[in-house]
Amino acid sequence: MLFTGDAKKGANLFKTRCAQCHTVVESEGNKIGPNLHGLFGRKTGSVEGFSYTDANKQKGITWDENTLFEYLENPKKYIPGTKMAFGGLKKGKDRNDLITWLQQETK
Repeated sequence: MLFTGDAKKGANLFKTRCAQCHTVVESEGNKIGPNLHGLFGRKTGSVEGFSYTDANKQKGITWDENTLFEYLENPKKYIPGTKMAFGGLKKGKDRNDLITWLQQETK
């Protein structure tokens, strides 16, 4: 799948749906959720200093565009037992926009 969404819309989605629990700024550390800096290519449950559920640690996937696309639709279905209290983004376009923005901002 090609992820060429609207990064500006993705930034707004992050601000309204994600930023209360996550940051993408490397120097900011973890919040309620883990820091997302360096997200792409990272294994689930591997951010230093963040207390993950066993379900998240044992999922054993590497975050990329496709795994995030599936995860962000329904996190609790993708990783049963996750403590992430987020219902997901049902619209594929919204997930695509958010992932496009994350690709730029988490490097």
